Amino acid sequence: MQIVAAVTRAPNAPFTLEQIELDAPRADEILIRIVGAGICHTDLVAQAGSFPMAMPAVFGHEGAGIVEAVGTEVRKVQPGDRVAITFLSCGRCPTCERHEPAYCHARRTLNYRGARADGSATLCDGNGAISGSFFGQSSFATHAIALERNVVKVPQEMPLHIAGVLGCGVQTGAGAVMRSMACRPGSTLLVLGGGAVGLSAVMGAVIQGCQTIIVVEPNALRRDLALTLGATHTIDPAGAPDLGMAVRSISPHGADYVLDTSGVPAVVGAVPACLAPRGTFGFVGVPPAAARELGLPGTLLTAMGNGYTYRGIIEGDSDPDQFIPELMELHLQGRFPFDKLIKTYPLAEINRAIAEQQQGLCTKPVLLP
Repeated sequence: MQIVAAVTRAPNAPFTLEQIELDAPRADEILIRIVGAGICHTDLVAQAGSFPMAMPAVFGHEGAGIVEAVGTEVRKVQPGDRVAITFLSCGRCPTCERHEPAYCHARRTLNYRGARADGSATLCDGNGAISGSFFGQSSFATHAIALERNVVKVPQEMPLHIAGVLGCGVQTGAGAVMRSMACRPGSTLLVLGGGAVGLSAVMGAVIQGCQTIIVVEPNALRRDLALTLGATHTIDPAGAPDLGMAVRSISPHGADYVLDTSGVPAVVGAVPACLAPRGTFGFVGVPPAAARELGLPGTLLTAMGNGYTYRGIIEGDSDPDQFIPELMELHLQGRFPFDKLIKTYPLAEINRAIAEQQQGLCTKPVLLP
């Protein structure tokens, strides 16, 4: 079928709206009309050419919409169902069987290859195949194909156009605090970076009962938003050249948990000076390409002597069929107001949405096809 999608034709090239062809859903696939799709930092990393996907390509991995058709083998949803789309997993490997699909053994093939698991394309134009199936969806478009493993039903009470952001960035930040590190009540959490992931971590920390929630963020608007969402303190890094000293002026023993969402090497390097004994450092930020060698902050003796835990985190350790409904229920109860992060844009204004996000004028853009 013919659809409209935001296509990237070369690394770092702007998105252009184009009419392209979407394959018909196969027996195990689901056709979804996209109602809203969040823009995540991972989409921008992919746009820059850092993923093993050939260009041209269609990205987008926080989609939500209405099921229009299902294959003969699909049982989880039916036409007319409202769904959020998340990352794809195989359901058969050891981690999937332990309900840890974020660490699926086939994660890279299923989410970053640019095609179905068998290598076939879901998207094309008159010149040939276009890379798609990004995170099992490619939702910067009017329609997308997904599978049962990466769709979650959305209740009628939930605004559908914003539900897709739960599928990656929001569940990553909230899950890092609520699942991966499981921050204990009364503890101190330090969040490095106040974007959508970091602010989702703040909301998760409030739910966990953290006593002190500190956010380090250079953008004043985002620092103010952090306080609105439950942070107890914010730090402007421009005014705090010694981050460890700034944190300990608030929490003298240091932070029980530190979550880095920035990927900035200099910020990550300051983490040992911020951690309390037996502290946990969780990291989800994607570092620049030149700084991706494993260089854990501090020395091995420092980490050993203080009993630190360093924890890489993907998707907040989420099992989407369990965690996304939990977040939706918390939102409907008024306890997880992630809608305060969101600003909507027409799909045609995707490049403006990205520019405004990078300028700090919005925190979480959502595209409306």
